[in-house]
Amino acid sequence: MQLFRYGPAESQVGDLHLPKAAHAPVICLLHGGFWRLPYARDQMTPLAEDLTRRGYAAWNLEYRRIGEKGGGWPGTVQDVYDGIDLLAKFSDHGAELDLSRVVTVGHSAGGHLALWSAGSRRLALDARPSRVRVMAAVGQAPAADLMQVYERNLSKGVAQEFLGGTPKEFPDRYAAASPRALLPLGVPQLLVHGSEDDCVPVEMSRDYVAAAQKTGDKVDYVELPGAGHFEHLDPKGEAWKAVTEWLERVLKGAFPT
Repeated sequence: MQLFRYGPAESQVGDLHLPKAAHAPVICLLHGGFWRLPYARDQMTPLAEDLTRRGYAAWNLEYRRIGEKGGGWPGTVQDVYDGIDLLAKFSDHGAELDLSRVVTVGHSAGGHLALWSAGSRRLALDARPSRVRVMAAVGQAPAADLMQVYERNLSKGVAQEFLGGTPKEFPDRYAAASPRALLPLGVPQLLVHGSEDDCVPVEMSRDYVAAAQKTGDKVDYVELPGAGHFEHLDPKGEAWKAVTEWLERVLKGAFPT
């Protein structure tokens, strides 16, 4: 594992886990925690290690969170955008990556960021063009609809903290930041959600999948009966098995050997 920096802030870093084989597809991991400190990328390290055993490169990305300077809108999503684009420079450090096969995978708030990253490649936050295209996205119990995060008052008003106010005050922010509002994303997607999730209600994923499919997006959905919110972080669990099986199908289907 190697640590790389994509900006001057302490949190603008990521861990690159490389498999033995060169020219591997890249899975960009994005942790949850409702975009707040102290939750960090160590949540995703077991998944990153499992991915490298399967022959993938894992880019476990950190970002500025609510509670630190620059966290929230737009800094958090800009960090994810910049962190993914850093992959284009890794060849300078001897990492042979297949940048035609980059997939984002995120849990909870990281699921929001994983979906947003796939759609946002058409919506750069500044004039710089994106250098790395996300070709598919996975949301593990994702906070996919920020209007619902606000309306359901999830995590004691985290939507207002993240975006700086209510939808009435900042409708443009909710429209630009919410994957649900960005549909169609135009890439294959997988959502995995436990039926007994008490942090992000399963109805959010059900609604998102129906809306995405209606726009023409190819979206697969796996609902895990009896599962809660944190089973997604277990590399030996059924939730992660659904993700890795989907990754294998999507990557091999798009790029047959």
